[in-house]
Amino acid sequence: MSTGESVNGVPVTEEQIAAWAAEAEAGYDVAKLKERGRGRPGRGAEPSQVVALRLTPDELAAIDARAAREHKTRSEAIRDALTSYVA
Repeated sequence: MSTGESVNGVPVTEEQIAAWAAEAEAGYDVAKLKERGRGRPGRGAEPSQVVALRLTPDELAAIDARAAREHKTRSEAIRDALTSYVA
């Protein structure tokens, strides 16, 4: 029987819920959970800061087109542009 919910497109069953509950009741090894390295990898020794920026659709399209040509992400293209600007 399915609960109607899914995880990564796979329906969650009552059996899966029971298995998760049993795992939780047995307790988690917190040290092992911390080893997983959750989150994005750092870009340097200091934590990175998120900066909000407003761009027009045309500006975004131009950035995305350049990033695609250079096989980069949008963020990488923007960082490269900023690095060139401040150099």
